[in-house]
Amino acid sequence: MRTAWIKRLLRLSAHLPLWIDHTIGSFLGRRVLHSNRPELRAARINLELCFPELSTAQRQQLLQQSMEEMGKTLIETGLLWYGKRAQLERLVCEIHGEELVKEGLARGKGVILVAPHLGNWELIGAYCSPRYPMINLYRPPKQEGLDELVRSARGRFGATLAPTTAKGVKMLYQALANNSLTGILPDQDPGENGGEFAPFFGIQTNTMTLVSRLAQKSGATVLCTWAARLPQSRGFALHFEAVSDEIHSRDTQRSLAALNSAVENAIRQIPAQYQWGYKRFKTRPAGESSFYD
Repeated sequence: MRTAWIKRLLRLSAHLPLWIDHTIGSFLGRRVLHSNRPELRAARINLELCFPELSTAQRQQLLQQSMEEMGKTLIETGLLWYGKRAQLERLVCEIHGEELVKEGLARGKGVILVAPHLGNWELIGAYCSPRYPMINLYRPPKQEGLDELVRSARGRFGATLAPTTAKGVKMLYQALANNSLTGILPDQDPGENGGEFAPFFGIQTNTMTLVSRLAQKSGATVLCTWAARLPQSRGFALHFEAVSDEIHSRDTQRSLAALNSAVENAIRQIPAQYQWGYKRFKTRPAGESSFYD
């Protein structure tokens, strides 16, 4: 029943102007501020950890903005998943750094796009997959009933989806060998066996090693990318920025630090649009207590 209602909401939002989607999303985000939802508590803790230099009032303002942006991300997803290509093209008002994608492909070793949960990451694939050969790492949603929808939405413009399995990782290596784009969300906790600790906002953070392994073995160009919401619901600005060459280092710590630095730099440009409600620091080094207990 819940899945059916989610699908109806997404279909409805796909037919509304972006400013109405954003108005609804902002309203829902403000409602979260007066709730006991775990996302709100996690966001408050994350902002305290990552922005200790801000005053309490400044962090509270950022918290409110981030909840409103979270609501916008939720509601506009219908447009990103159901919208036609022409609709989505009109959403892209600015593009910064796409020449780096073309230069990377000209090198013939593929391009790794690391897309943090910043702005609306769904738009990256919707924009790139009709233009370039592309494969995206894919983790099935917790709501099983949404799996088919997500796979259909992310693949409808030509992208291939690689599961988060050994087979999927092999698909990524093959795609880079064939000079394709690979899209990866780099800021999820990979669990105890999929990552190592590296600094992120000055905090030792469990960081996926997959991007580093792919970069080292393939020699691919690595870019950080995000789709930032523009003021007054005008649309989005796509950004592509080079990740430091340290990402190719065989010293895993240096490589992971380069990855996290690129993600952090992107977030600092539009901090309110980051997914602060995610427990990014839930896995701690041995002997450290949880930040979220």
